Amino acid sequence: MDASVMSLVAAEFEDPFKAVTAGAALLRLLFAAVLGAAIGIEREIHANAAGLRTHMVVSMAACLFTVITAEIIAGTTGAPGQISTDPLRLIEAVTAGVAFLAAGSIITSGGRVTGLTTGAGMWMAGAIGLACGSGLLPLAIMATVLTVVVLWLLRRVSRRLARNGETGPPDIDES
Repeated sequence: MDASVMSLVAAEFEDPFKAVTAGAALLRLLFAAVLGAAIGIEREIHANAAGLRTHMVVSMAACLFTVITAEIIAGTTGAPGQISTDPLRLIEAVTAGVAFLAAGSIITSGGRVTGLTTGAGMWMAGAIGLACGSGLLPLAIMATVLTVVVLWLLRRVSRRLARNGETGPPDIDES
């Protein structure tokens, strides 16, 4: 290889993090993993197919896509203050991708629907990953705490209501 090509390639890897430092990117990914795990543990305890690892990976993937988008935007050339890429497309793409995974967790069998709550949990893990990747860690933490409270506490309320015969249609199982 030509020396000038090698120097161009080397320069490309000198400072890969323009918008987000490597340390900040790592911290965001770690937060996404931990917060996704919090939701995944609840799903794992209740023996759902999409549990700990799935929720962690969904959250980290969404975080990574967000950090990548920040890097792309930082590297975009153009008029000052003008962004030639649309960061909102990231949210649409992550939402569509996670929705595809979540839909796969929903099963209809014998007039019963299962996996709705697991699918919703994966969708939330994606949103939490987006928040982590955007550096909105307090928002991600609040969403995680509220999600775990809803999944854990309201599971008991739903079961209690079901025993009293006060629930909605019998063909939907929220597990």
